[in-house]
Amino acid sequence: MNNIVSLEWLKEKLGEPKLVIADCRFRLDDPDAGLRAYEESHISGAVYMDLEKDLSGEVEEYGGRHPLPDIFAMTVTFARTGISNDSIVVAYDDQGGAMASRLWWLLKYMGHEQVYVLDKGFSAWINEGLPLSTEKKVVQPTTYLATVQHNMLVEMDEVRELLGSEGVTLIDSREAPRYRGEVEPIDRVAGHIPGAINRFWKESLTESGGWKDVAAQTDRFHDLDKNCELIVYCGSGVTATPNVIALQEAGFTKVRLYAGSWSDWISFSNNPIAIGDEEERKEG
Repeated sequence: MNNIVSLEWLKEKLGEPKLVIADCRFRLDDPDAGLRAYEESHISGAVYMDLEKDLSGEVEEYGGRHPLPDIFAMTVTFARTGISNDSIVVAYDDQGGAMASRLWWLLKYMGHEQVYVLDKGFSAWINEGLPLSTEKKVVQPTTYLATVQHNMLVEMDEVRELLGSEGVTLIDSREAPRYRGEVEPIDRVAGHIPGAINRFWKESLTESGGWKDVAAQTDRFHDLDKNCELIVYCGSGVTATPNVIALQEAGFTKVRLYAGSWSDWISFSNNPIAIGDEEERKEG
């Protein structure tokens, strides 16, 4: 796989000067839990990167619950945490890779090539008895020069313009009941963007919590056309990113993230909302 590295791979790289390990653990219901967990124990040499303080911008009227940081803020964050343009970055969490994938996406968006997500995450690292630390890493600040990949991102107005267009598929990455509008535990409105199909992001993973291999990811998306444009979203642009990785592993190249996602979409009162299952309707 191109974007996922194994526990053994990272163990062998520990201590290399270009390596930056990013601990991205975070809990939506307890925003300080990730930092507390990092301070208690983390992979040796890791720095901590907070979903809301480091990997998101300020929440405003529009933009969703976890808006992207602006480009300058991202370069400052990366430089402060020791990431330079030639760094090899490995991100991990204990949420199935969702938070780590957010950092992966941000770095790719900034033009960074050598960034990976750790397979199976922190719990597996502990279970294998691999090196841990309680010490906060002393970081040598760097400089970071962004080469923004604008083709990776799509904004709300373009999503709205593309609704119903041939050659464009919207992929909702949330759990099926949220997609169908049966429940909505976080956002104020239930449902999905009209025309979107549902591919729950955790289906990127095996039952044991590792990432599925290329063949299995390809099978997940076997019904999608690789010549079509895919727009991936979730609730706030975080758990969509594992699906972006999975699609890349499956060989899809025309994949964009709607970073504002559902929480941004519903902030515009005139945006249409759908409920139910789009694919069942098409089959019917």
